[in-house]
Amino acid sequence: MEKKTLGFALCGSFCTYRAVLSALEALARDYRILPIQSQISASTDSRFGEAADFRAEIERICGNPIIDTIAAAEPIGPKRLLDALIIAPCTGNTLAKLANGIADTPVTLACKAHLRNERPVVIAVSTNDGLAGNARNLGALLARRHFYFVPFGQDDAQNKPASLVAHMAQLPETVALALVGKQLQPMLI
Repeated sequence: MEKKTLGFALCGSFCTYRAVLSALEALARDYRILPIQSQISASTDSRFGEAADFRAEIERICGNPIIDTIAAAEPIGPKRLLDALIIAPCTGNTLAKLANGIADTPVTLACKAHLRNERPVVIAVSTNDGLAGNARNLGALLARRHFYFVPFGQDDAQNKPASLVAHMAQLPETVALALVGKQLQPMLI
């Protein structure tokens, strides 16, 4: 049986990259993966690591080159390249763009292109304003067809009360269920 193909799109929540890459390793055992990166995640060195090192690790895990331009992301829809698209980590900026139909990065265009085929998009949220400025965008996507969420909760309720982060270890199970049209529960933890 041929492996299903996942798009794995990374945005710039660099503090989650180690957990995200661990989940990516687990997924790579069962799926063919096409990696996608926003321009920011593909080019920004941070206190969590160098962009070039993350790119090399992502490409090693996936065995495919990273899609990091809008032009390279565009064929995802017309060619029906993906069975599911994962956005992990999904920043507040990307949540806002998706909720408002803005497709101006490789990640958001990949999502727009993929959704034309009515296939699942799995969101692993990671944003400091998920219960503040981005709450309405999160709510909008929770109510839309074809969007599934990795279970999430507050990551530091005392020091960052509006901050949300997905439990990345639950990404493989969330994907498996999304591929059959089901949301992993409980979603809020």
